[in-house]
Amino acid sequence: MPTSTDYSVCFWAVIVKMSSPAAESKAACGGAPLKTEWPELVGCTIKEATERIKAERPELNIVPITVGSVTDKMYNTSRVRLWVDTVAEIPRVG
Repeated sequence: MPTSTDYSVCFWAVIVKMSSPAAESKAACGGAPLKTEWPELVGCTIKEATERIKAERPELNIVPITVGSVTDKMYNTSRVRLWVDTVAEIPRVG
């Protein structure tokens, strides 16, 4: 049966893992940090932004979202939200 010390060590390790995004954002080889933001893509089309992000981080899921839309507050390390606010084509009835 584990002692109270064993629980403390295990609890501490879980907190360090969960509260340390830097540890998760390190590349497996060499420990170089993975890119988590793309400010240079502001003003690009959704297609351009998606292609450039996928070129750098192919494992990420790219989700275009209209500015002002309701979203969940869950942090997902495999998702990138592209906030879009430009009307790309003429709005028409029909």
